[in-house]
Amino acid sequence: MNFKWAGKRVLQGMFTAYLVITFTFVLIRRMPGGPVEYLRAQLITSQGSLTQQERERLQQLAETYVNINPDKPLWQQYIEYMGSIVQGDLGHSIWYNQPVADLIAEAMPWTLLVTASSILLSFAIGISIGAWMAYNEGNTIDVGLSSFATFLTSIPYYVIGVLAVYILAYQLGWFPTSGYNSGEIEASISVAYISDVLYHAALPIISFTIPAAFGQSLTMRGNSVRIMGEDYLRVASLRGLSNTRIALHYVGRNAILPMYTNFLLAIGTVFGGAVILEEIFTYRGAGLLLLKAINNRDYPLMMGMFLIITIGVICGMIIADLTYGKLDPRIESGEGGR
Repeated sequence: MNFKWAGKRVLQGMFTAYLVITFTFVLIRRMPGGPVEYLRAQLITSQGSLTQQERERLQQLAETYVNINPDKPLWQQYIEYMGSIVQGDLGHSIWYNQPVADLIAEAMPWTLLVTASSILLSFAIGISIGAWMAYNEGNTIDVGLSSFATFLTSIPYYVIGVLAVYILAYQLGWFPTSGYNSGEIEASISVAYISDVLYHAALPIISFTIPAAFGQSLTMRGNSVRIMGEDYLRVASLRGLSNTRIALHYVGRNAILPMYTNFLLAIGTVFGGAVILEEIFTYRGAGLLLLKAINNRDYPLMMGMFLIITIGVICGMIIADLTYGKLDPRIESGEGGR
């Protein structure tokens, strides 16, 4: 690995994260109706007007909830805000009256379970179906699957989620309609508890996976068909290499490469989608937490969630950059035009 290049990528990611944190500071300070104004409005609504003591109390509340004291100089507010974020202090939730970091830490594992499972399944299924379609290019299987994949890809995931909960949960009773566990089994690393958690996560995972998998299959099909027309595959065939080796080492590997970056960037997309899907299934993950924060105008919690999601996407991009060379030796050797 080129450590100089890797270090440059990491520094770029850190700089992007710094810009995002700075942007959240500006939003808190300048956004009309922002958290400080919201707290002031709540106090005025409840008491009519603010005394000097109440004004001082307002500054204390603002500092507690959003790590900003409006009375201090701007540069001091900025330094204190950056320092608190670096230490993992994302402020205090106005609605839940709990630290934002604790709320996110409690909800995030459930969303990670659904998103990670959905992304892995959708790419595994999509790559398999796409390769099959490519090797059957032009025949009935290819035409039928391509049409079906195009149809499914055009359906929003939340529509599939609503259909899934109506048919599979309410009508057939195969899956639970809400929650992330039954509450009847004590939380532990046991087969019974893990099975219960996966059982409750099944419908959100299915809703994410079906449209994403068929979307990936179309991409995989297009990449494979393009690569199968390359001259070096004919040379490999003339050299006597088996069809299996050509399919796995030449076609499959080169067709998957362009999809690898999308694989990691899908983290941010799926996190955004979790907001709607977790509301449909009343699945108490980070998406439902963010939606409640928006509905309740819980600005510290909103900022914390946006910050965590953004940093997750940045980490995904850095991992994609650092590991891409392992899949494509041309990047590792500098032939990729880096």
